[in-house]
Amino acid sequence: MSSDVMTLPEVAEYLRLTEKTTYRLAADGTLPGFKVGGSWRFRQVDIDAWIEAKKAETKQSVRPEQPERALPATSSKGEKTR
Repeated sequence: MSSDVMTLPEVAEYLRLTEKTTYRLAADGTLPGFKVGGSWRFRQVDIDAWIEAKKAETKQSVRPEQPERALPATSSKGEKTR
């Protein structure tokens, strides 16, 4: 039976992180998870949504939207004009 609820070691493997890093991210609220009887659990759909959000953040920080700059006017000979 396949479940969409993952344990901390499963999430660590899924994200290719150490269990210690995964625990720290969950404990500080960065990684979406919840505790059941003192053990961390994660829904795979939440982890996948978190990954997509991180990808979107990365794209925005790498390529921020910048207004187009006007190019300096040039004459027909390629010289800059005022």
